[in-house]
Formats: sequence, C-alpha cells, structure tokens
Amino acid sequence: MTRETDEINNAYQACLDGAYTIDTIIATHNKGSDATDIDFEWDSTHDEKRVRVSRNVGYLKYQKDNYEDWGDRDFTTINAAITAADAFTE
Repeated sequence: MTRETDEINNAYQACLDGAYTIDTIIATHNKGSDATDIDFEWDSTHDEKRVRVSRNVGYLKYQKDNYEDWGDRDFTTINAAITAADAFTE
C-alpha cells in the first residue's frame, strides 16, 4: 500500500502522541501516592494504566512493523516509549 505524505505525517504524529501518552502514564505511576489530579491517569489503578499503555504500544508496534515509508523521520522517542511500555506491562 502506498500512503500519501499527509497520511504518513498524520500517522507519525499519532505515534509521537502515543509515545507521549505512554511516557506520561508511566511517569504518573512512578509518582505513586505523590500523584495528584493534575497528573494524567492519576486515579487509575495499576492494571488500568497497564491496559492503556499496552493499547498504545500495540499501535506503535503495528505502525513500525507494517510500514516502511517513514523516510527520515526520527523514531528515537517512539522506540524509547516502546521499550518503556514493554517493561511496564511485563
């Protein structure tokens, strides 16, 4: 399948957004009882956070595994989020 540039850009931004969500949930979780209502998912249980992280990392992995038309886009942040998510959901 050939994707248009706009579609690739939108998918890449969605991957960055997913990576941000993963990083933010893990950071909130790591705050433990110091997390407050200004922290994303602060009132979610560990299992609820794991489900959300798992869903987001699944999307990132799908995008990376199924498309090769990313060009020179930097996947450093996305790869780091995948690694962190895998450790968090084990």
